Amino acid sequence: MLKQSQQLKTVQKLAPQQIQLMKLIQLHTLDFEKEVEKELEENPALERVENEQIKEEEFSELDKMNDEDAEIIDTEFDVDEYLYDDEPSYKTVSSNYSTDDEDFDNESLLTEGQTMYDYLIEQIHLRRIEGEALKIAEYIIGTLDNDGYLRREIKSVVDDLAFSQGIYTDEKKVGEVLVNYVQKLDPAGVGARDLRECLLLQIKYRNQNHSDAYSELAEKILEKYFEALSNKHYKKIIQRLGCTEESLKKAVDIISHLSPRLGGSFDTQTITINHEIIPDFTIQVKDKKVIPLLNGRNAPQLRVSDEYKEVLSTYSHDKESKDHKQAALFVKQKLDAAKWYIDAVNQRQNTLMATIKAIVKIQHEYFLTGDDKSLKPMILKDVSEETGYDISTISRVVKSKYADTPNGIVLLKDLFSDSLTNDDGEEVSTKEVKTYLQDVVDKENKRKPYTDDALVKILKDKGYNIARRTVAKYRDQLNIPVARLRKEL
Repeated sequence: MLKQSQQLKTVQKLAPQQIQLMKLIQLHTLDFEKEVEKELEENPALERVENEQIKEEEFSELDKMNDEDAEIIDTEFDVDEYLYDDEPSYKTVSSNYSTDDEDFDNESLLTEGQTMYDYLIEQIHLRRIEGEALKIAEYIIGTLDNDGYLRREIKSVVDDLAFSQGIYTDEKKVGEVLVNYVQKLDPAGVGARDLRECLLLQIKYRNQNHSDAYSELAEKILEKYFEALSNKHYKKIIQRLGCTEESLKKAVDIISHLSPRLGGSFDTQTITINHEIIPDFTIQVKDKKVIPLLNGRNAPQLRVSDEYKEVLSTYSHDKESKDHKQAALFVKQKLDAAKWYIDAVNQRQNTLMATIKAIVKIQHEYFLTGDDKSLKPMILKDVSEETGYDISTISRVVKSKYADTPNGIVLLKDLFSDSLTNDDGEEVSTKEVKTYLQDVVDKENKRKPYTDDALVKILKDKGYNIARRTVAKYRDQLNIPVARLRKEL
């Protein structure tokens, strides 16, 4: 049974201004610039101040309206807030540039050239192939991915040819076209169905033009012992093929120079856009003092349009016209949005500066030395307590943002790490442990790389008492493979 009832409850909701601020905070410099330009285009009441300084005498307050003019339009909104408010005009202007206003070049690099598809189609039309076989070859070429692989099953290709092209054939015919025509095209290895076939096609092409004992050995390895090669079971390969370790080493070197991705030298079918990394902050070191600065691009000079204020004043004095009343409401909304946006930009700048100052305070030693081993344990909560901002706000600030330091550009997120206690009872950053772990692996004997158990012992001798599973976790985070896969001849 349906019935009506009243219920009083308190809920928390984000205001539109808060949502806008959160959105701006998480943008890095390039995206923030685009967002500002977009807002300037959409809101004519918002203006950028170009190449001019706002003078002190221009900050004087405007005279208030008389009582007669104060009763404008109706009580839905108060135009007085925009025409003759008690705030100085400089409070609706964002002009706090940092000293770091270097004009970085952020032009996108657009490159467009011949795609692999176009290159292969040109070649197939020059071959002695026609009729149904040509159509099958063209379809197979169109099915290849950007790396030149045929990732689909032959059976699926047969079904697609029947449904989309009206070509009724069988797996044998499609397989013959693939092997005899598509896989004979340049670059060698195109049309392969997996990595092994791709490398094998390349080595066979090499041996047709320039064959030697090591290349032939490489071909045998790819044909019969690819899995053993992938797992670096070199002793097994030597025993089965009866070759020397030196011969195997040269054959493996040949294989390592083959290309697993053939599409690298071609453009994809979409334009590739490469962006430079534009640092959001600059860290300067002077007389052992670390000075954080905000990139000038994060502090655009914005103000509310005086022309729009005049337009609102004009419309507001016409109390009779309904059209003018609607126009005044529209202008008021745009002025509202402009003031909110300027306020959000100012709050963004303040939040970013407060956050980077807190990070610099905690990681002062790191910015002086540039040594990862100087990094102190730091989590979002530490910065949150230092700034007074919520952890979610700090997370948005550090997301995808970079700092230009005397020792290179650093991703802010990389400065955060958990802590562990060493044998001396001191808290050290896990970043320090990972750095030491990487150094150990880089200097190990690649013929006999350290196992995880051996790494645990080495780290323990250094004072880092951590478990084997933790070593394995850090190794994975550093993209270091297991000992067996690090082995070299």
